[in-house]
Amino acid sequence: MFIGHFAAALIAKKATPSTSLGVLFAAAQWLDLLWPALLLAGIEHAEVAASPDAVIPLRFTHYPYSHSLLAVLGWAALAGGLYFWWTRSMRASLVVVALVASHWLLDLVAHVPDLPLALHGGPYMGLGLWQWPLAALAFELALFAVAVVLYLRATANTGRRRGWALYGLFGFLVVVQLANVFGPTPPSMTPVAWSGMATWLLVAWGGWADRMQTGRGRGQSGDAERLRRMTGR
Repeated sequence: MFIGHFAAALIAKKATPSTSLGVLFAAAQWLDLLWPALLLAGIEHAEVAASPDAVIPLRFTHYPYSHSLLAVLGWAALAGGLYFWWTRSMRASLVVVALVASHWLLDLVAHVPDLPLALHGGPYMGLGLWQWPLAALAFELALFAVAVVLYLRATANTGRRRGWALYGLFGFLVVVQLANVFGPTPPSMTPVAWSGMATWLLVAWGGWADRMQTGRGRGQSGDAERLRRMTGR
């Protein structure tokens, strides 16, 4: 699951319009932002599928700290708590919690049974949509298309003209999704991990494109609302 997580963040924009899309992207993708760092550090493990004809090119053999249900619940609570401390917005914080948790639920649909429930041992969950690559691709692209429409509607009254930064982001995400499905099997896990680390650039791009789209600077954000409440203005 790749573009589906970004779709969840786009959909969430309607629930909390003042929250930067960069923050929403980071919440929705947090597990996959954490996982490559743990992979490079040798804390979690995955391997390239031995067969070149394998439907799923990767095997996730040990990733309890980023992708177990127990860890995800902890990460979601921590992210929501930190965001509430920063913004004092309960609504936005609950959206952040939901987005972090949504990553595991969407992965549950896509993954074969390799998602652990606990930090040590099984059981392992996964509905296995990845076993039918074209169906998985259709599902993610359809979800993303709906998400784009909802995001554009949520930001339609901002008085800003939609620009290349936003549409370029949408197009780039689709290209990456297609490359993930139809591209060659990676030679090893190292380039996979580094490409995962590059997702931080998409988080930054999302925040920038959203600011260009909505015209919301820091002074109009939930972050600034916290400062206004502290000063009584």
